[in-house]
Amino acid sequence: MRTSNLNIPAVVRSFIGVIALVFAVGGGQGFSQAPSPATGRSTSAQHGSTIAKAGFKNEDDIRDKFNNWREDADAQTWLAAMNYKLADIESVRAVKPHGEKADVVVRIRMVKGVDQERSPGRDLTQSSREAAKKLDETLEKVEGISIKLVSSANGFNQIDKRWLTNYAKKWNMPADVVAALKLYLGEVPPNKPSRDMRRMFLNELEPAQQKAVIDFFATNKELIVSDLIEGDGADAAGWMMVAFKATDKPRWVIKSSREAVRLFAEGKVEMTRAGNLKIGRITMQRKGGDGGRETAKMLQFKINPASLFVPRMN
Repeated sequence: MRTSNLNIPAVVRSFIGVIALVFAVGGGQGFSQAPSPATGRSTSAQHGSTIAKAGFKNEDDIRDKFNNWREDADAQTWLAAMNYKLADIESVRAVKPHGEKADVVVRIRMVKGVDQERSPGRDLTQSSREAAKKLDETLEKVEGISIKLVSSANGFNQIDKRWLTNYAKKWNMPADVVAALKLYLGEVPPNKPSRDMRRMFLNELEPAQQKAVIDFFATNKELIVSDLIEGDGADAAGWMMVAFKATDKPRWVIKSSREAVRLFAEGKVEMTRAGNLKIGRITMQRKGGDGGRETAKMLQFKINPASLFVPRMN
């Protein structure tokens, strides 16, 4: 009688998975070398995994791998890439926030040193309590990770999308730039013949308007790219992970957001032939679509996440 895989005990499946990983690593499958969990000194990592042949389907998979960090070799390598020594970690708890730049937030609690432990029954003064609370806070690190799942080396992913008024307030846009972008998005109808009766492209605007837009984004490029990639506030993403959803050899790369900002800020601020804007490696465009609803007039920023792989994946 044929036995379904579903009847194989979980512990046996886990053992098979470990054996497969050992053979993959020992057999030299051409994966890039992962940083050593013992030192964890690398600030970025690139790795191929054969643990989950179906790849990373969504952020839930990555969250769950972090939560299973004691058994999951990928999660251990990710933590090492984020400069953590496994021996110093007491616990890891990963969650998915809603509506924040970080897709997964990982709370990493470090092991207390012997000299940090308080003797049982010892009474604490107010100052001692405050010191203990401060110590407790330093023992838990919070890491926000922005996750991009890609299935093509040449695909583009949205990294941010909002109404123009939100960006104008956030980046303190001058009035002439706002006026130009209203024409570009179709919030204000074209004031002369255009390729699209609903809006104007940047290369159809008056030269002075084109210059105002380019000058603004060039002058504020570092701030803008940082906001788009990293975000700000308590749920900002300090790390960017890109997972390539291949069917047999899933690959991933994780780098600090500062590294990602430097990478995607590389290049000029210039108009494209299609009449959109390139901000380094980031494309700014009108969202479009949505059956012509008002949301089509939102401003959208996109990147090719696969650019984070070095050398470039193919």
